[in-house]
Amino acid sequence: MDISDEKAAEMLHSLRIFFEENIPFNKVIGLQVASLDLENICVRIDMKETLIGNPVKRILHGGVISSVLDVTGGIVAMAGVIKQMEGRTTDEISRRLLKIGTIDLRIDYLRPGEGEYFLATGSVMRTGNKVSVVRMQFHNDKDCLIAAGTGTYIIG
Repeated sequence: MDISDEKAAEMLHSLRIFFEENIPFNKVIGLQVASLDLENICVRIDMKETLIGNPVKRILHGGVISSVLDVTGGIVAMAGVIKQMEGRTTDEISRRLLKIGTIDLRIDYLRPGEGEYFLATGSVMRTGNKVSVVRMQFHNDKDCLIAAGTGTYIIG
């Protein structure tokens, strides 16, 4: 059976469930996949007391920002693989998705993590047979760019 729009949607739904419900750390930080299709990914976290990194300034911990950007980059890389493998069976695509992992992650912290909630988005810069390079951005509820990152993911 070849991957169709319906199958791609099912696979993306499974990714959403996996990242929101099956990764304990994502549950701890309250990560939600706000939107997900083959072209657009948006991940959300709400500010909460347990995520504060600087108790004086009451700003989001940099490690949380990095983690959210890494998750976002991983989801973007996975969506890119699904798109790239159009015409392949669901089993072939699933086996490939299981191999994806972070090789390198660079985060530039641009402003303090102040806000009620935060959104991370990403886009594929290049996907090859073995590696995908992704660019990610992390904004607060006022659409202020807090951090940006580049991730390299093994995909094959």
